[in-house]
Amino acid sequence: RKIIFEKQWFYLDNAIGHIYGTTFEVTNGGNLQPKQEVEETTTETKEAGTDNRNIVDDGKSQKLTHDDIKALKDKGIKGQEIVQQLIENSTTFRDKTEFAQDKYIKKKKKKYEAVITIVKPSTRILSTMYYAREPGKINHLRYDTLAQMLTLGNIRAGNKMIVMETCSGLVLGAVMERMGGYGSIIQMYPGGGPVRAATSCFGFPKPFFDNLHEFPLSKVHSLLSGTFSTETLPSDPEDNVLVEEESNGLTEEKQTSLQETEEEHTTEVAMEINQTEEQETMDINAEDVEFKENKEKENKENVREKQIKQWERRKKLIETAALLREKNADGLIVASKFHPTPLLLSLLEFVAPSRPFVVYCQYKEPLLECYTKLRERGGVINLKLSETWLRNYQILPDRSHPKLTMSGGGGYLLSGITVVLDKGKSDSSNSEALKMEEPSPKRCKVQDLHC
Repeated sequence: RKIIFEKQWFYLDNAIGHIYGTTFEVTNGGNLQPKQEVEETTTETKEAGTDNRNIVDDGKSQKLTHDDIKALKDKGIKGQEIVQQLIENSTTFRDKTEFAQDKYIKKKKKKYEAVITIVKPSTRILSTMYYAREPGKINHLRYDTLAQMLTLGNIRAGNKMIVMETCSGLVLGAVMERMGGYGSIIQMYPGGGPVRAATSCFGFPKPFFDNLHEFPLSKVHSLLSGTFSTETLPSDPEDNVLVEEESNGLTEEKQTSLQETEEEHTTEVAMEINQTEEQETMDINAEDVEFKENKEKENKENVREKQIKQWERRKKLIETAALLREKNADGLIVASKFHPTPLLLSLLEFVAPSRPFVVYCQYKEPLLECYTKLRERGGVINLKLSETWLRNYQILPDRSHPKLTMSGGGGYLLSGITVVLDKGKSDSSNSEALKMEEPSPKRCKVQDLHC
């Protein structure tokens, strides 16, 4: 398959068998070849100017034209040689400072050298890529905010986590990577099925998906109210197969009887027709019967497969519902485009006491409403609404400094810890008790002063 990546196309056939981190060079036919390390000569960069004040960008400093560069490419000259020729034909290169020369060489190498490094997928790489290229698909979840979520959620091996996200499966993949295939994950999803486009990019082995369960959000309310029930399940898919086989046997008998009647009819007609015509009609009839038989077999196989898949889905749904009914999840992660308040209030019912929960939202106002609702409800402590601040730095010899462009915002996080909710007392009595308890030391001081 042809891979197109940043105006460069190539085939990955030759990359199979090499270790991650190998650097390849793209040849003329789009094939990859491992790049041999060559020591770069820095003879040209030694001659440098003191400053760039006299350099004018008038577009006339480069002697090579676009046609010349295209002709060099057509001849099969490598990118490194093209960059060297660009340096030699530049009239202002030697007048630039050493830093400006390095910047120029780096820019030209990126443009003309077709070099590719294949790295192992990870949460850091995928989150950085999604945030830079398609932030809308992950609800503008920045990579440092995702790291904060994993830390605040106490994601570790052996946990039983509930994940509700609409970030193309990026948050789910990050949780799966942190857990390392140990423990269980229940993914809550809206609509017809879960979206795991980013999760498939991690390249997890099959055992990682054995303990991954899924449950629709539309059935959470019925599960909490105790009215949850799936459609009538067959006892075993084998029973359906046996019933189908019996019906198949009956249909086969009918087919044989039909074939016999057809043969009798053809023999009666054959008395009046020549032998050659008789053979032709027999061949056509045989082909029609075979075609019908093949079609019927395909239809039966498709029906069987559909029934088995439906049975497996229902079985998994019942298993996931049983896991949720235990109400002993070790954590909850919410990162969706929906309003967080109803989601969190319903999903917290499945989390055990003294367990962390984290909610991500691109905007602050929904989380503020969620914060107040949780304070009124009770059953949570250590509530925090936070925003992470990120600034990138360029780290290079003699020129380390903050980058001029930085991210405006990476979203907001609401985190806390669940505790046992005392349902005996009403919310009003709790609020009155808090009012009475809080100002008590102040009132004592006022009384002392009056005395």
